[in-house]
Amino acid sequence: QVVLVESGGGLVPAGGSLRLSCVASGRTFRTPAMAWFRQAPGKEREFVAASTWSGGTVYADSVKGRFTVSRDNAKKTVYLQMSSLKPEDTAVYYCAAGPIATRTSSNYDNWGQGTQVTVSS
Repeated sequence: QVVLVESGGGLVPAGGSLRLSCVASGRTFRTPAMAWFRQAPGKEREFVAASTWSGGTVYADSVKGRFTVSRDNAKKTVYLQMSSLKPEDTAVYYCAAGPIATRTSSNYDNWGQGTQVTVSS
């Protein structure tokens, strides 16, 4: 089992930046891919970004060029640097871990509790 703990959420004005962190513990060797998803009120959970063990990345079109996913394997931590934030980025952001870095939430077996990001207009 892998336990994921997110941090770094908060309230930020439009155009601002925020960095989320997700620390993994447990049998992380089984889940080399780590990803970020988000869920806004009344909407389905959507893919944001993912990272492979070797640092390969994939992004949702809506965040490409504004968000950057990175990881420190020694610290078992994945980061999401968010810049040029928009009110529509407001959501609960979840960290996920799984075997393959894909955009599909069902591929990920392990999820964090989420951290709230609110972007004011």
